[in-house]
Amino acid sequence: MRRPDYSYRRLVIGGISILIVIIYAIRLFTLQILSDDYRRKADSNALLKRVQYPSRGLIYDRKGKLVVYNEVSYDVMIVTNEAKNHLDTLAFCDALGITREQFEERLKEIKDSKKNPGYTKFSQQLFMGQLDEKLFLSFRERLFRFPGIYVRKRTIRQYAYPNGAHVLGDVGEVSQRDIDEAEDRYYNRGDYIGKTGVERSYEKYLRGIKGVQIMVRDARGRVKGHYREGKLDRRAVSGNNITLGIDIDLQALAERLMKGKIGSIVAIEPSTGEVLCMVSSPSYDPRGMIGKHRSKTHQELGKNPFKPLLNRAIMGQYPPGSTFKTSQALTFLSEGILTPYSYLPCNGGFSHRGLRVGCHAHPSPINLTEALSTSCNGYFCWGLYYMMGKKKYGSLVNAMNKWRDYMVSMGFGYKLGIDLPGESRGMIPNGSYYNEKYRHSWGALSVISISIGQGEVNLTPLQIANLGATIANRGYYYIPHVVRQVEGGSIDSIYTERHRTMASTWAYQWVVRGMRQSAINGTCKALSRLPFSACGKTGTAQNRGHDHSVFMGFAPMEHPKIAIAVYVENGGFGADFGVPIGALLMEQYINGKLSPDNEVRAKEFESRSIYYSAESR
Repeated sequence: MRRPDYSYRRLVIGGISILIVIIYAIRLFTLQILSDDYRRKADSNALLKRVQYPSRGLIYDRKGKLVVYNEVSYDVMIVTNEAKNHLDTLAFCDALGITREQFEERLKEIKDSKKNPGYTKFSQQLFMGQLDEKLFLSFRERLFRFPGIYVRKRTIRQYAYPNGAHVLGDVGEVSQRDIDEAEDRYYNRGDYIGKTGVERSYEKYLRGIKGVQIMVRDARGRVKGHYREGKLDRRAVSGNNITLGIDIDLQALAERLMKGKIGSIVAIEPSTGEVLCMVSSPSYDPRGMIGKHRSKTHQELGKNPFKPLLNRAIMGQYPPGSTFKTSQALTFLSEGILTPYSYLPCNGGFSHRGLRVGCHAHPSPINLTEALSTSCNGYFCWGLYYMMGKKKYGSLVNAMNKWRDYMVSMGFGYKLGIDLPGESRGMIPNGSYYNEKYRHSWGALSVISISIGQGEVNLTPLQIANLGATIANRGYYYIPHVVRQVEGGSIDSIYTERHRTMASTWAYQWVVRGMRQSAINGTCKALSRLPFSACGKTGTAQNRGHDHSVFMGFAPMEHPKIAIAVYVENGGFGADFGVPIGALLMEQYINGKLSPDNEVRAKEFESRSIYYSAESR
């Protein structure tokens, strides 16, 4: 009988042994060479890295007034390995004014690897942030009693004025999403970041550069001095200061005038596109969104049914009403649909083939200047009707798309690109939209309401103000922006590029005449009291409840300095709220103050609240 051959077994066992050795070698290589996890943990035991936080950049208004600045605050840090079994928990909680349950909950959050990735028991972790001066002084007297507890000095934002909350924004603790979405590895748990407004849009300029002190510790965790005599330490670099285009005095007046009302005001400098004021009402005091009070304030504002956190100036989408007629006049003149001397009928409105769009009483027939001055519905309905039937476009869809192209060139239907987060695009329909809506069975009468700023057309108050700036410039605009200058740099070049519309300069000249006539003896007659030549256009946007009061205008007529849009929800006719509010703001900006008579008027409008309900919106 042959003896079994076991040689192959030796080969198998040998191969398995070699494989195990290779696996261990690869794992050791990965841990020691490719991965720095163990090195970082070893460093955490021997070295203490004290982050030096920079001061955020300051924010000034266009006249150099300090609007946002910094105040010193203090963070309480904990090294859990040092505090374990040595911390007098009750005394510690008493010193900070918290309960034992709150202490345990916070400690649990710190040690949770999902909520606090990268946690180690040897490094400083944020326990409580942004202690004010009073609490810190009290706590510092007892700090020596709490082993493993440290205090880190940093700054918090402060606001010099109770105005401009939606523009300025606020600063809060980073979320995990903020950390993950950051283009660099700047942020760690416990850091702060701009959450909204300018603070968010210009975060990379405002935040500065962190510094660090690397300290050596002994085996018991006691700090013995600077590592390598401080050669690897880095000083923090403060953030860049920013100057806004906002005039804080104009902003304050605009917020006063919108008190007790829902709506928005946007004012723009036509020659630059700089936003002079931006109001969303109801608003809130930015000083309530500071430090540890931010979360509570934010929750309370979020529960308010009138949505004070919503920036209606760039997020609200409204029917522009008769302010939109200026864009129609520009289109019809430029396309040769009408001339300045075309007289069209309006016997109480537009009536054709059983369809009627009402209008208020005024002489008929009427030309372009008179139509803008009196805000005639019939005139612009006829203009759109003629354009949709014009043979030169080849088809109704082509005519509709040509109309859409004019609107888009004027800054409608898409985001303008303002340097604030959250801008909405509004709505401008085209031929495809109506083909789908009406299943290819529609005509000029189906869409006639868009000619007077109703129907499917929706704009943001920012877009309405930009329309005013474009008319003031006789055919071009700069993308609106709230930041005027960044220290040590310049604003994005997109904000210095002219955008010319499809309408002719000649057409703009005629529209300006109509808007000036409106101020002299038309629907904007309140502008005639001003000591300079203002131009305007009212709007009364239809609504399920009370109509919205709208105004768009600019001043002076020649060499304009300000273009403005006012939108007051449920305010009735444009002349009721929109025009007088716009007139007051024009005078404030151009003259630097209100006349005594207009100061009285301002107080009257400040006290005039509009009764509204959540359902009427």
